[in-house]
Amino acid sequence: MNVTTTRGWDEFMEGIWKQNPTFVMILGMCPTLAVTVSAVNALSMGISTALVLIASCGLVSMMRNVTPKEVRIAVYIVIIATFVTAVDYAIQAISLALYDALGAFIQLIVVNCIILGRAEAHAAKNPPIPAMVNAAGMGAGFTIGLLSLGVVREILGAGTLFGVSLFGASFQPWVIMVLPPGGFFVLGSWLLFFAWLERRKQRKLAETAENV
Repeated sequence: MNVTTTRGWDEFMEGIWKQNPTFVMILGMCPTLAVTVSAVNALSMGISTALVLIASCGLVSMMRNVTPKEVRIAVYIVIIATFVTAVDYAIQAISLALYDALGAFIQLIVVNCIILGRAEAHAAKNPPIPAMVNAAGMGAGFTIGLLSLGVVREILGAGTLFGVSLFGASFQPWVIMVLPPGGFFVLGSWLLFFAWLERRKQRKLAETAENV
């Protein structure tokens, strides 16, 4: 694996683990809590955000040397809004039911701090390919975060996964899981889990350092 491939892999993995938007940076909480009542909604929102993120970061990167610093934020928002509009119409064409389920949160991708933050912090300072690879990692990390919540909430709240019944008619759903408090509860549980993993990792590193 050469240096370029290694760097590209590191750029991609940054958003999945080290700077996961949901579980590390705690960004994009509105869609994270609002649309994750089912795995389908969570996956659709994650993919939509990832597509906008990749496309907008690529274009921002290509325009980085010609965009005046004084209007860069306005330019970023126009670029993001253009791709959000395209995704919005695509979802309407594919499934009106899905579009209604996601509601206004598709349009609100325009002001998602994950996308604007990547445009300002990374895409505006790097060539198109690294910028898009980094954006793809962030998009994948965000999708994983949404799906992690959506799967748990759908299984416990409806007894299904991607609409397929798992437990039969005798299952008693946890109604709270499809309500806002359920979103906070599942998110907090995942955050505790990842905090435990990180603390365990640090403890092992400390023990290894002591034994050397």
